[in-house]
Amino acid sequence: MAEIILTDQNFQDEVIKSNVPVLVDFWAAWCGPCKILGPIIEKIAEDYEDKKVKICKLNVDENQQTAGQFGIMSIPTILFFKNGKVEAQMVGLQTADTLKHKLDELI
Repeated sequence: MAEIILTDQNFQDEVIKSNVPVLVDFWAAWCGPCKILGPIIEKIAEDYEDKKVKICKLNVDENQQTAGQFGIMSIPTILFFKNGKVEAQMVGLQTADTLKHKLDELI
């Protein structure tokens, strides 16, 4: 399963109302570290397709309302949600192992 592409319109249903933990990658096309993180997020989505978790991406330039709601100032920023609430936040380029470790704590 590929990562889910989030928008201001579907964020509530896909993330806040989700009954499974959600990783959200806040990114932008012009962001260098985001381009490096992109394939890492895609790989995690593949590795976790059999687990009860959602892997999502939100383009901050196209969805400024949601990015503003969560105070995203630097990208890439990864937010981990559980039961509709932010459980953890990571700013900057992260390794797959770091992201997977945090996901495993939430599952």
